[in-house]
Amino acid sequence: MKKIALILFFLVAAAELIAIINDMALIQTIAKPLIMITLMTYYVSRVSERNIFFIVALVLCWLGDVLLMFQGDEMFFIYGLVAFLSGHVLYVFSYKQMRDPESINGLLSTQKIRFSFPIILAGTGLVVVLLPHLGDLKIPVMIYALVITIMVLQALFRFGFTSKKSFAMIFAGALFFMISDSALAINKFIKPLPMASLLIMITYMTAQFLIVEGAIAHAVKKN
Repeated sequence: MKKIALILFFLVAAAELIAIINDMALIQTIAKPLIMITLMTYYVSRVSERNIFFIVALVLCWLGDVLLMFQGDEMFFIYGLVAFLSGHVLYVFSYKQMRDPESINGLLSTQKIRFSFPIILAGTGLVVVLLPHLGDLKIPVMIYALVITIMVLQALFRFGFTSKKSFAMIFAGALFFMISDSALAINKFIKPLPMASLLIMITYMTAQFLIVEGAIAHAVKKN
């Protein structure tokens, strides 16, 4: 089942990208909701002791995907934002749980500060750039930017508390998620980006795949 779920994810991801390139709205409507469903199935099929916070986070990301399909209506965009915001909060909690009790060469306090700085700078810098263009969405977008920055930092702070594979995949996935959301925000609020939908979906699907693989790697190591 696990191999089937993984193959289905890659098929769905390919279908989504092909549909974006060729402007095939119907295929996108079918493929996009299946991205997270196939990844959830893959995670559940690989892990026996499942993290409930992580599963709910995946479900909320699926809900966000579905809601953002209707973002022509501003309310659906806000609902999608709330779904992803909630998903990021649960990712933070799940990352805290996907840690070994003791670290092996974990980050020192000075290293945490040094490595956190560029992440915080990227998150705050994006908000500064977006702020004049946000209108009534200033507060929601600022909260979202804060939460996703915390999500990336929590992924960083797993260093030394899990396997190298799990750390690298979840941290890389978190960074890709920040890139994807940044591209989406710039495209929506500042100016259209070239091939924006393709860029957003490539980075988004890469992010979710890496995060799921990282969660699986930690569970496999633990067992």
